Amino acid sequence: MFGWEFPPHITGGLGTACYGLVKALAKQKVNIIFVVPRLFGGEDHKSAYLVNASDVEINERNFNYGEYWQNVKYYEIGSSLIPYVSEEDFLRLIGEQNNVSTYFDEKVFRAKYQFSGKYGNNLFAEVSRYALIGSVLAKEHPHDVIHAHDWLTYPAGMAAKKISNKPLIIHVHATEFDRSGDNINQYVYDMERKGMEAADKIITVSNLTRKYVIERYGIPADKVVTVHNAVETINTDEIQQTKGFPEKLVTFLGRVTFQKGPDYFVEAAYKVHKKDPHIRFVMAGSGDMLNRMIKQVAHYQMGHKFQFAGFLKGEDVYRLFNVSDVYVMPSVSEPFGISPLEAMRSNVPVIISKQSGVSEVLKYAYKVDFWDVDALADAIYGFTHYEGLPKMFKKYGREEVDNLKWENSAQKIIQLYQSLIK
Repeated sequence: MFGWEFPPHITGGLGTACYGLVKALAKQKVNIIFVVPRLFGGEDHKSAYLVNASDVEINERNFNYGEYWQNVKYYEIGSSLIPYVSEEDFLRLIGEQNNVSTYFDEKVFRAKYQFSGKYGNNLFAEVSRYALIGSVLAKEHPHDVIHAHDWLTYPAGMAAKKISNKPLIIHVHATEFDRSGDNINQYVYDMERKGMEAADKIITVSNLTRKYVIERYGIPADKVVTVHNAVETINTDEIQQTKGFPEKLVTFLGRVTFQKGPDYFVEAAYKVHKKDPHIRFVMAGSGDMLNRMIKQVAHYQMGHKFQFAGFLKGEDVYRLFNVSDVYVMPSVSEPFGISPLEAMRSNVPVIISKQSGVSEVLKYAYKVDFWDVDALADAIYGFTHYEGLPKMFKKYGREEVDNLKWENSAQKIIQLYQSLIK
């Protein structure tokens, strides 16, 4: 299994989903080798054999560069992004595609990459280097199935399949259209499409995402299966936090970026603030729209009732939920959305956009169109002023989310594994 992050070192829902799924699969006796670009320390090693790609040595014994070159062409990775064993030693290989059998000295064939494991400026280069690691590990570790999570790991999955000829499943947690709207990064889109075409089966986290995969990537419908995400079972009663003020608190928690609709949250907050200036709001998260949101709150002169909490993870998320009266997820395009489930598990009523995959599995969540700021403001006002409304949603929402277990998702994925193993 190839992933890009693993708790507690995560940037969002992808790592959380991988962790929940891995633990559930392990409980059902599935042996997992989980590969990440970098282990930072503190990861839970009990459910899977975690492999740090930064520790994997590439050498003459486990790697055939000429063979890999053909696979690189298969990925259609640009020449500037080709994963060289050493950037300095292999720059001269550009333009030498017909001379791939040239002998290279032993120094070249004993190398390791130090991955950042992050999403920085060298992300594309790390993705292609990670694919190289995938080909090495597929040769060294016996396996029955290859499972790759999101576009960052599709090249690694494809490389592993080329080496071992084992079935490849790709797990689509989000598409480039979710992340960027119509202003897509063509490289990422092409990589997603190549991964989907190379896969034997595709798992999507919602029917909404399944529709995207079929219609926008041209993938046959019978190749795509929906397996909804779930929520981790934890004892939230042991996590305590004092609010410190009497007013109701309305919470946004997620990446502060286009996909999550933070601007709609601020607009709705302003409408509520004009009607009841005592309601407080918090935006927890980081992202490229954060400065813009801070300026917008300042423009509306409600900074004294609006806080920015920064990126939260682990128990800090549940501490925030403990003092929240309403949770809002106004996502423009949300493949699934685990955070509403986490809020409901903490007895917080939730308002979510109809344009979210999680809306497919929730009955006791209030749903609005992401663009309908008036409806969102009305819902926030209702949940903070009419006690019967949040009381009902808390009661039935908790019961509903308790039935959304990772074990159920894991069973469906095991059946998919079994259907592909010859």
